[in-house]
Amino acid sequence: MSSKAATKTRKKSKASFWFMEEGYFDYQILFITIVLVLFGIMMIYSASSYRAVMEGNSDFFYALKQALIAMGSFVIMMAVSSVNYKQYYSYAMPLIIISVALCAIVSVIGIASHGAVRWISLGFFNLQPSEFLKPAIVIYIAKVCHTNEEWLENFKDLFKIMMIPLVGIIIVALENLSTAIVCFAILCVVIFVAAKDIRPLLCWGILAVVGGVLLILMEGYRGGRIEAWLNPETSENGYQTMQSLYAIGSGGLFGKGLGNSIQKTGFLPESHNDMIFSVVCEELGLFGALAVIALFVMLLFRFRYIANHCPNRFASYMVVGVMAQIAVQLIINIGVVTNTLPPTGVTLPFISYGGSSVLATMIEIGLVLSVSRQIEPYE
Repeated sequence: MSSKAATKTRKKSKASFWFMEEGYFDYQILFITIVLVLFGIMMIYSASSYRAVMEGNSDFFYALKQALIAMGSFVIMMAVSSVNYKQYYSYAMPLIIISVALCAIVSVIGIASHGAVRWISLGFFNLQPSEFLKPAIVIYIAKVCHTNEEWLENFKDLFKIMMIPLVGIIIVALENLSTAIVCFAILCVVIFVAAKDIRPLLCWGILAVVGGVLLILMEGYRGGRIEAWLNPETSENGYQTMQSLYAIGSGGLFGKGLGNSIQKTGFLPESHNDMIFSVVCEELGLFGALAVIALFVMLLFRFRYIANHCPNRFASYMVVGVMAQIAVQLIINIGVVTNTLPPTGVTLPFISYGGSSVLATMIEIGLVLSVSRQIEPYE
């Protein structure tokens, strides 16, 4: 082998103070994201068409709304990816404070749906602030772990780092414990990666578990969810779980065919939202379910690659935070659908119906793409 062939040169990326000018761009992440979003729109149409018609709307009603929000989210994602990621470092504190404030405002002027107050009405769009707390926590915890790494070794100093996001998590937990768990998981995973001594983190983790148990005991319906998880056949709250299992079991290896789900026709609640994975299993079978999971695994592996090749620790921690959020939501959603975990309201990223969810997740993908643009790949 010649020395010329053996020698690799790096292609330097260029970045202005605010915007990326040229350099590496991770098209694999972009492609997987587009595929997941398009697949989600297709499955939302399939899962929601019956419900939309029964409500007096077009069968495309929910799918069209999701498609419009997804297109707007894609534009925002590309805008976020074009900004030099170092700028997010400077705005980490304002972003987390604004996000926590919005979560607090929900309790005052929020609108209720399905018995929970989680949204702020903007007329044309119902905003769910708890979804935007996730990317705010990702940026904030990445910054503080980068600048105050020695604080991670002390219980009290760790509390100083976690105090602001914990306020938002506690506010969210009062109405939406499942989203609060996802937000807390982001904190824990990034701190776990950054800290040399994880004992202070373990102490806070134990306190969080105790707090979660107390919240479950305080609200009767949460205890009912535990009962539905353990005994779905006999529990009065186990209807949704049983319908989900019927859908998964009837799908077989290759499914009934796209659009041929029976459970979505009024039997399975939230078939286009939290429980959409069960419709995927029923219509596309085990093969389709594994294909979806494979796409997520490929996406997470790309995150891992970028995190290992980041130009600094702030960028690496930010990618780890996004990776943690998507992985935790994926595990919880599939766990709930298959009755491996107690019922919660966690959506399946990119695929479940919900404007705030897809927008917040696309913003996070934009953050990862912004970081990837300053990786120096071999030519």
